[in-house]
Amino acid sequence: MIRLVEVGPRDGLQNEKDIVPVEVKLQFIEALAQAGYQEIEATSFVSPRWIPQLADAEEVSHQLKPHDGLTYTALIPNRKGLQRALECGYRRVAVFTAASEAFSQKNTNRTISESLQEFAPLVEEARKAEVSVRGYVSTAWHCPYAGRIDLKETIHVTEALIAMGIEEVSLGDTVGLAVPSEVELLLEQLHHHREKIALHFHDTSGTALANVLRAYQMGYTVFDCSAGGLGGCPYAPGASGNLASEDILYMFEQMGVPTGVDLQKVAAASSQLATHLNRKLPSRTLARLLATP
Repeated sequence: MIRLVEVGPRDGLQNEKDIVPVEVKLQFIEALAQAGYQEIEATSFVSPRWIPQLADAEEVSHQLKPHDGLTYTALIPNRKGLQRALECGYRRVAVFTAASEAFSQKNTNRTISESLQEFAPLVEEARKAEVSVRGYVSTAWHCPYAGRIDLKETIHVTEALIAMGIEEVSLGDTVGLAVPSEVELLLEQLHHHREKIALHFHDTSGTALANVLRAYQMGYTVFDCSAGGLGGCPYAPGASGNLASEDILYMFEQMGVPTGVDLQKVAAASSQLATHLNRKLPSRTLARLLATP
């Protein structure tokens, strides 16, 4: 069975030009929860100076409705972020680094080595609090500043995160330039870790679903997605949105691969949010469903 991690409420909304009100975010998250996800990334405890769209992290977090079988996660940049997440009751948090030194400096003003050194005590503290930790590795294949990434760098960072006790590492095609052959090359070398690997594709070049399919054929079963195709990366110029939840759901549904997530309910959640945003969302499947009488 496929496990989909819905990142729209955090990774998607953080890129919106205008601040989305708390009540709209909560309606969006609850509609996604009703669709049957096992994991939804609800917000991030980063500094409001970095991401003002998520300055309401505590307000949103305290009003999330619990659902059986659903885990809410929050992104944290440092120990202060971890403390804020713990105070809000999160049982799973996520940290983020990159396989590209240039991107790491632009995104976090730290080297990769510095970020890994900072994560180690955070992971230990989280685990003592019985909180699981997920890790993101941005620019796993390509970087907007450094170009194609040496896969040895991605493997090094991934294995360092796993060694420090991070339970799942999500490899990100941050600029959406990876193709299935590149995905295969990396995943072949990480196959012994596949139970701990998730994939996070962007659809800039229209290859996200092809990349998902190749990873699935290789035995990988955890994929990040974003309702409506919301998002991108504020530190990756030109990168378009995340892989749309509706598109990956349609593909697996038609393949007969169970996900446990209701496509129609996700589409309804995206449609409701699109109405608030007053614009169309990029998901191809969403556009088709909305056009079907």
